[in-house]
Amino acid sequence: MPATWHLPDAAATEAVGAALATALAGGMVVALHGDLGTGKTTLVRGVLRALGWTGPVKSPTYALVESYVFSRLYLYHFDFYRFTDPEEWETAGLAECFRSDSACLVEWPERVSGLLPVADLDLRLAHAGDGRSLTASASTDAGERCVAAIALTQLPAC
Repeated sequence: MPATWHLPDAAATEAVGAALATALAGGMVVALHGDLGTGKTTLVRGVLRALGWTGPVKSPTYALVESYVFSRLYLYHFDFYRFTDPEEWETAGLAECFRSDSACLVEWPERVSGLLPVADLDLRLAHAGDGRSLTASASTDAGERCVAAIALTQLPAC
């Protein structure tokens, strides 16, 4: 059953990312859905900061993927916004990033529909008044652990 919260500002969105970081494990896929400007990269920044990344965090819109190496995990941040043809997936060679020792956070997963592994967790961000709404849906036990971790942030429910 999906859970929905209100994110009043960027700090709340980063807090969700930090909570998500506590439950991320190798082999996981997290799909990030939402229009431009809804906070997908801000949420990823929260994940990375919680894992100890101190460098810049940018959307991989033009690079397609940014990789980060931590002692316990490889983390890949994908952005498929610029994909116009799912065949680009094959030519880019990105399937090799989806491994048991990596967590993959994927913006615009619908652009490579049917080519990605099934997401453990779907996060949907949307504009909602002055803030954002976040809806989380898990399809695996690992995804359920992520939803439970996000719930601990005690954000207001929508």
